[in-house]
Parts: sequence; structure tokens; C-alpha cells
Amino acid sequence: MSGIRRRDLLTGTAALLVSAKAAPGEVVPGRLPWHPGSAAAPQPVKQGPWAFFTDPEAAAVGAIANRIIPPDPATPGGQDAGCVVFIDRQLAGPYGQHLGLYVAGPFSEGSQQQGPQSAQTPREMYRKGIEALDRHSSSAAGGKPFAQLEADRQDEILHGLESSTLELEGVDGKIFFEQLLKDVQQGFFADPIYGGNHDMCAWKMIGFPGARYDYSDWVSRHNERYPHPPVSIAGRPDWNPGR
Repeated sequence: MSGIRRRDLLTGTAALLVSAKAAPGEVVPGRLPWHPGSAAAPQPVKQGPWAFFTDPEAAAVGAIANRIIPPDPATPGGQDAGCVVFIDRQLAGPYGQHLGLYVAGPFSEGSQQQGPQSAQTPREMYRKGIEALDRHSSSAAGGKPFAQLEADRQDEILHGLESSTLELEGVDGKIFFEQLLKDVQQGFFADPIYGGNHDMCAWKMIGFPGARYDYSDWVSRHNERYPHPPVSIAGRPDWNPGR
């Protein structure tokens, strides 16, 4: 290959591919292998009956979501933002059953960096955790479940779980709280297609552009509000007037 540089060879090959006529379905550098609007987005979560929670369980998780992310005049709280719907659909799906994860023993207590070391699935943790939470609330508050307590009392219980100063019967309260905290946060900031972040309220609050194709020209413009509305994986409603 004397006299031929590797860069010249690669450049010449690329030019030949771009100039050649593509066969149907063939991907050619410089051309998009799809047409706008033709991609299939994930199926959006449908509103309706609970897929996993019972009504009392959903009420408890809704109350917790509103204490973790309280509503304010500009943004709805965790419940109205759809966090309970998000968690319900996740628990009813593969996530709730630990599908795709290695869940065989042996099980032992690991470090915080190793994550949960338990055979218990998220579905089992929620079911047992909410039951234990309501049992504690009822015994300490004259028969009222967690969802019916005053906000200050709810905060007191959640702080107790977080700090391990409050124990729940048959459940590790701190691990349960950490699971709730993570799932509520994910439901609040995830794409609305998964049931939470209703009307992209969380993205609007922080000025996140969402699933836009490109906003690289704004990445280094600090302390400037992004001027365009966010976009979901499913697009914007005004892009799909037939839906």
C-alpha cells in the first residue's frame, strides 16, 4: 500500500458509498434510514384501574408522594403529577418482579454501595411495607391509616423511617423508605409516556427540553431559561392532532 494513506482510503470509500444509489431499506451514510413520524414509540401508559395497587395502597403511596414532593402554586405534587400511576404500572410489570436480574442466593447484608441484597421483589416490598405502615399508623393514631393522618404526622413517620428511629413490624423501614423515595423521584421526572410527570410538569419546572432531537447549542448557556416547550418520547399533542 505504498503511497496510499489510510485516511485517503477511508475518505474515498465513504464518498463512494454516499454517491452510490441505495437499495430499498439500505442505510447510506449521510441519509436518514427513516422518515419523520414513522418511528414506533413505546406504548404510552393508559389511565384506568390500578394494575397492582389496591385502593388503600394507592392512597398510602399517594400521600407519601405528596410529602416527598409537596405541591406548590406552580407545580403539582407527587400524587397529581402521576407518581402513583407510574409506580403502579412498574410494579405490575417486569420491574416489580425483578425480571432480568439475578435473584438466587446466597443472600447476605452487603454494603450500601452494593444495593439491596434480598430475595424480596419490589412488589413484595410494597405490599408488606404499606401494610406495616398502615398498621403502625392505625395503632398510633386512633385507627387512622397513613393516608388519613395530618401532614405533620406523616412527615414525622417518614423521617423516622429514613433515620431508622422508627421500626415497622416485619419490614425494614429504612429500605422501604429508600425504595419509595427512588420510585417517586423517577415517576416525577420520567417521560410522561410511563404514567408520571403529567403534562411534563417536572420538565417545565426545571426547564428540561425532554426528548428533543438536538439542543446542543444550549448546553453551555448557563443560567438561561430554555425557551421551547419540552417534548415527550411520544411527541407533543399538537404534532398528532388525530389522536
